[in-house]
Amino acid sequence: MTLGPARRPHHCFVPPYLQRALGYDATLAVDEALRSARLAGPSPAATLITTPGAPAWTVHDAGSTTTLPGRPVRATGEPAVGDAAVDEAATGIAASLALLLEVWGRDSYDGAGAPVSLSVHYGRDYANAFWDGTQLVFGDGDGVVFDRFTKPVDVLGHELAHALTEHTAGLVYADQPGALNEHVSDVVAACLKQRLLDQRPDEADWLVGEGLFLPGVQARGLRDMARPGSAYDDPRLGRDPQPGHMDDFIVTTDDHGGVHLNSGIPNRAFHLAALAIGAADPGPAGTSWAGAGQVWYDALTGGAVGPLTDFAGFAAATVAAAGPHADAVAEAWAAVGVTPGAPTAGAPTAGAPTAGTPAGSPDEEGSTTGPTAGVVRVRRTGGFAGLATEADVDLASDDPRVPELRGLAGRVDVSAVAARQPEPQPDRFVYDLDVCGDCASVGEQALTPDLARLVELVLDLRHR
Repeated sequence: MTLGPARRPHHCFVPPYLQRALGYDATLAVDEALRSARLAGPSPAATLITTPGAPAWTVHDAGSTTTLPGRPVRATGEPAVGDAAVDEAATGIAASLALLLEVWGRDSYDGAGAPVSLSVHYGRDYANAFWDGTQLVFGDGDGVVFDRFTKPVDVLGHELAHALTEHTAGLVYADQPGALNEHVSDVVAACLKQRLLDQRPDEADWLVGEGLFLPGVQARGLRDMARPGSAYDDPRLGRDPQPGHMDDFIVTTDDHGGVHLNSGIPNRAFHLAALAIGAADPGPAGTSWAGAGQVWYDALTGGAVGPLTDFAGFAAATVAAAGPHADAVAEAWAAVGVTPGAPTAGAPTAGAPTAGTPAGSPDEEGSTTGPTAGVVRVRRTGGFAGLATEADVDLASDDPRVPELRGLAGRVDVSAVAARQPEPQPDRFVYDLDVCGDCASVGEQALTPDLARLVELVLDLRHR
């Protein structure tokens, strides 16, 4: 299956498998107004980004709503305002843009100096961060497992890199291309963090999202690029499921084909390449950002990587861009089971969710009538952390949520919503919905108000 041309990925930081393990994050979907505005034309953030002479970046305060971009509170050259999230976002975006310009010679994510719009304090208990095609958005965390998403600077670098990928190779956000999309963002995140700490590859911890978890959570970070599968092991989160070798590639329909899972494979290849280049060049050119990072950037922007490039194709592009380090880069890929340029056996290269059969005709607006039997089932995957959560409600039971769910089930047409949704957006949540047999996968940004309420009720988000 392939992604249709009309879909745009929505990049969220928390992956789906973590959402399932937790099952109590009170994060809700973007409302119908945002979806409609996105389909109808540019958002206020997009207007800001394309306005000539606008600041290099502007941080907005969404005020715990999902209305974007929110109130502008700090821009380039302005002093700290004393709001931790605002000032962390300002520091992170300034450092990220400096990495692009000073190291890789790129003027902003589009190469043409596009100002960047950021929004903080998004939603209530929103445990995620994402790039929506026009701006960077950060939640404050759920206060139980996740701290605010502006706290680790590499989260911001990760999200800005989704914009970079969108404006260069345009890697489709599904299966192997989607895992590479996530991988590139982790590479930029690692380069940013190590540059700020002035660390060489053999000195770095190679953790992504270090400091994102609150005290008491058994986690060193969200991902470990050096040792995929070892970042956390916690009763609430489970054990980090990322693979680090093609022998363990995970074939799944969750999270657009496991994009946050299988990114561990190229992540480890980058780590190995960075170590090898660093060992060969003890000078500044051996740092992750100037060494392997430069190779990966050149591969991403050199024209050899396109929307449907798989692991082997991306590996070949990095070898071609590596110059004197070509053998070291090829060996790094071989160590994770990827042969540059060779087809990758047993792993899909691109895919998309499928829709089920439409349900019956919707009831009159506001009615609490609807199916009297059947099951409403919701499974949420995706997000920056890759957690997943699922639940169902039997409409024939005496569950107190049943009357409202019957009305919603009678009104919604899941398949119709799925058919007209925009492209997936990196790091956004994905909902696999089964409403009495009407089944489809729907991105967070496409949920209607009725579907958002249905999701809230079934997952019992307000009581998590």
